Amino acid sequence: MKTRLISWLAGAAIALSAAAAQAEPLKAGFIYPSPTADVGWAKQLDLGREAIEKEFGDKVETVVVEAVPEGPDAARIMNQMVTDGAKFVMLGSFGYMNDGLRLARQQPDVAFIHASGFKQTDNFGTFTARNYEGFYLGGLAAGMVTKSNVIGMVAAFAIPEVVAEVNAITLAVRKVNPDADIKIIWLNSWFDPPKAQEAARALISQGADVLFSLHQDTPSVVNIAEAEGVHVVNTSSDMSSYGPNSVLASVTNDWTDYFIESFRAKLDGNFKGSDFRGGLASGAVKVTAWSDDLTEAQMAEIKQAETDIASGKTHVFAGPLKDQDGNVRAEAGTNLPDEAIFGMNWLVEGLSGSLPQ
Repeated sequence: MKTRLISWLAGAAIALSAAAAQAEPLKAGFIYPSPTADVGWAKQLDLGREAIEKEFGDKVETVVVEAVPEGPDAARIMNQMVTDGAKFVMLGSFGYMNDGLRLARQQPDVAFIHASGFKQTDNFGTFTARNYEGFYLGGLAAGMVTKSNVIGMVAAFAIPEVVAEVNAITLAVRKVNPDADIKIIWLNSWFDPPKAQEAARALISQGADVLFSLHQDTPSVVNIAEAEGVHVVNTSSDMSSYGPNSVLASVTNDWTDYFIESFRAKLDGNFKGSDFRGGLASGAVKVTAWSDDLTEAQMAEIKQAETDIASGKTHVFAGPLKDQDGNVRAEAGTNLPDEAIFGMNWLVEGLSGSLPQ
């Protein structure tokens, strides 16, 4: 097996090496929107790449380009990967979707898997996490431990996946603490540590004693929470090492099984673009690093909710469900369907704030 890690920030070029035709491994390209650090979204994607290497050994050669901005740079990188022989490409950001889909249609012999998107073709599959299930559990914990009754969220882009998480947190907090005030600041960025920290401080100044770091691909918000003595629930990786006293829980992603399955399908010649949505049941979403500040009784309630969601006994977006304007989004006795969850562009009642215009 062979791996090459290339930083777009460093301006390095891509060059997949050639091997003898008979022994040539299947070349796979991975593009991440942020640097691959020791924690975060890109790190979890890269663990999936490492799992492919471990599983398939000399049958695979991977190349990574990290910190690639969405837009023309991403289009150029993915085109270059395919030109250099990649037959399997993982696109790690929602904003890579249209350029990736265009390339997939031009290159039907290349298999693509794309994070968080909603468009598929025969050779272009999508994968996303039901992170809202994990954040519902985090919301229960937040509503239980808050003393100020103010919960703050530092959120990345208002794409449906993140909006669903915001709504799930709000529903959970208000289930156990109807008096809580839930505030949100949108960053319109996946990776902007200074801006994330500024937002975290602003929420704390407004009284928040529990923060949510929604898709900040660094421990930036966790660092502020630890320094200011408030709790925090973060995304993607276990970040408790950065906030041993502050992390209330970490909602993590594990893509290894999906990546291996997708790559095996390409190797076997039966890859078919599909839409994978992994949650608590599949293990693609896990909630770890629960704080000792939660009592046994509180943890028992949270764990029961986890079991019920994973088994399908309960649903995060169960009716009756209303939006901020009082419109009924799900009637009593019904659950919001998947197409509504993964196209969510509205906020539930009880949340202070609005979607960015």
